[in-house]
Amino acid sequence: MINIEDFDKVDVRVGTVLDVKENKKSRNPAYVLSIDFGPVIGVKKSSAQIKTLYQPEDLIGRQVVCCVNLEPMHIGSVKSEVRVLGSDSEQGVVLLQMSESVKNGDRIF
Repeated sequence: MINIEDFDKVDVRVGTVLDVKENKKSRNPAYVLSIDFGPVIGVKKSSAQIKTLYQPEDLIGRQVVCCVNLEPMHIGSVKSEVRVLGSDSEQGVVLLQMSESVKNGDRIF
């Protein structure tokens, strides 16, 4: 169990996918997403294992929910700066999504 102070340390934001490329050096099939989180956070990259259910053209312009304050990690040759959130489901990773369009950088709590 974590307390509310620990939970409040997790910074989850909404961003819009600008670009999608294949992460060719990842051990598991993955895309490299460039995600715009607005003027304060800017554009960040993420390596996301979401190829089972999503094609690049389905992702560009889509708003995604991400944790933006994890330490960056290298996945293959990509510096993954944020973690895209989704459900680890039977059919593959299903991305979380907003029911309404919101501003890039809006905080999730």
